[in-house]
Amino acid sequence: GIPDPNVWPNFSAHHHSAPPPNRNPRRRPSPPPPAAMDEQQVLLGISRSDMLARIERCGRDPAMLDLGSNMLLHFAYEYLPDPPVSPTAPLSLAGASWVPDGVDRISRLPDVVLRDIISRLPAKDAARTTALASRWRPLWRSAPLALVDNHLLPDGGASGPLIIGAPSPRAVTAAVSSALAAHPGPFRCVHLTCSTMDEHRGEMARWIDTLVAKGVKDLVFVNRPWPMDLRLPATLFSCASLTRLYLGVWTLPGTAAVPRGASFPNLRELGLCMTVMEDRALAFLLEKSPVLEFLLIMWSQTGVRLRLVSHSLRCLQLGYTHLEDIEVVDAPRLERFFLRNVSLPGTGKFTINSPSRIKIGGAPNLRVLGYIQPGQTELGISNTVIVAGSKENIVPSVQILAIELHFGVRDAVKKSPRISEKSTGKVNLKFWQEGGPMKCVVQSMKKVFFYEFQGSRSEVAFLKFIAERGRVLEQMVVVVSSKCFSWVDDDVNVKLKPLTGAKWSSKACKLHIFKSPRTDVAGPLCRHNIACDFGWADPFDLRYYYKAERMSVS
Repeated sequence: GIPDPNVWPNFSAHHHSAPPPNRNPRRRPSPPPPAAMDEQQVLLGISRSDMLARIERCGRDPAMLDLGSNMLLHFAYEYLPDPPVSPTAPLSLAGASWVPDGVDRISRLPDVVLRDIISRLPAKDAARTTALASRWRPLWRSAPLALVDNHLLPDGGASGPLIIGAPSPRAVTAAVSSALAAHPGPFRCVHLTCSTMDEHRGEMARWIDTLVAKGVKDLVFVNRPWPMDLRLPATLFSCASLTRLYLGVWTLPGTAAVPRGASFPNLRELGLCMTVMEDRALAFLLEKSPVLEFLLIMWSQTGVRLRLVSHSLRCLQLGYTHLEDIEVVDAPRLERFFLRNVSLPGTGKFTINSPSRIKIGGAPNLRVLGYIQPGQTELGISNTVIVAGSKENIVPSVQILAIELHFGVRDAVKKSPRISEKSTGKVNLKFWQEGGPMKCVVQSMKKVFFYEFQGSRSEVAFLKFIAERGRVLEQMVVVVSSKCFSWVDDDVNVKLKPLTGAKWSSKACKLHIFKSPRTDVAGPLCRHNIACDFGWADPFDLRYYYKAERMSVS
């Protein structure tokens, strides 16, 4: 799992120790994410009633359909941005005594300030300001509105997304139509995730027409299945006011259906969740978004080729996605590239940990890359090709790399291009030594974060190898898995003694060992919501362990 020794200057490494395949019949494996479902084609063009009939013919419980749909939507909702307004936001003046003289000083504020106040309220509360005083009545219509349909539910959305199979919230759908018709715009943000769009196709089309005409900046538009492949109205592509757009569970229209001259001249953030799209549709979106900085593709329902040509994109995030090819052709501003379970072309299935063909060419400013999986998304060999110039010059700009390794599976670890096929049968210190001097470890690596340490000898050997060769190493953080230890310090001392007793190359390096507070780890740790937050210099430094119990190791 170590990169080519000649290519990674200023390196900061993150490693996630993946548990080996489950061989204990008494240990229940974690449920698979949606990427592990059967063939994706079975979901397309099928109505809910037909799918239920298929399930019953197979002798399975029809409730499985709703369970699976809820799981899929759960993953989609996880990737959606939070709305900028909340019905449960605390009131800073709550409990404060009323002004003694009874003078309404807030209403004396300039119109521009009052409009800003209204725009920061949920739509229902914003409309209620018209009842405060005559001064407020015309302001609601001229303030940018924030409309979130989840807030229109009886509980204000406190119980979370609606359950699939429950009656469609027709009252909410009607309220959305009324609000869009009554307000002249513009709309600060509109998040529509509650309606079963197939039951409201007429309203859906009118919503899009209204939002395009009145100007919406932030739009989250999710179809609650079924069907899974409802076609998105093509008029949305002419919404020039958009700065952020997230689409969920739609079929993107073909380019022939898009209005002539359509473009997204102001779009900076685009998220495509559980979408059906053609190669040309994806290329068209990129071509017509000249200032796009962040692109997220989460579980595309059909395989497409991503050929990235963008002079504005800074962050690319792919998760549980069926892509036939990924090629970064010309992306001079691309700084971050995140991958998680990108599936194999040609299998017809969404499978976890499948190889993908990835080529990185024109990305001279790429700084962050991960999670790389040896044997799945490999560095510079057969199934996955990550090339910048040549095999001996692999993306030299990368400074932060995250790798997922199965340390107990030698065939996976030895996929590194510098590890000899004739190396020893165990993943021990000799195994790593046979890989060569590894220039990045010796000269450049400053920080190593090892998440969910399992306590195996192969893991300790790897850490010892880094410690004894990292000349400029400043920090090593080891987060010990909560499932693999009794948390007796003596037991931990015994397991880590080869590391703590090693002859460290860098005398200034600090070793920090924490007990992991997590019990639900089933794969690589990542925080997709901070992927595009450039305020986090290192998005793989999850920082949750800072609040965990520090372990004393002698």
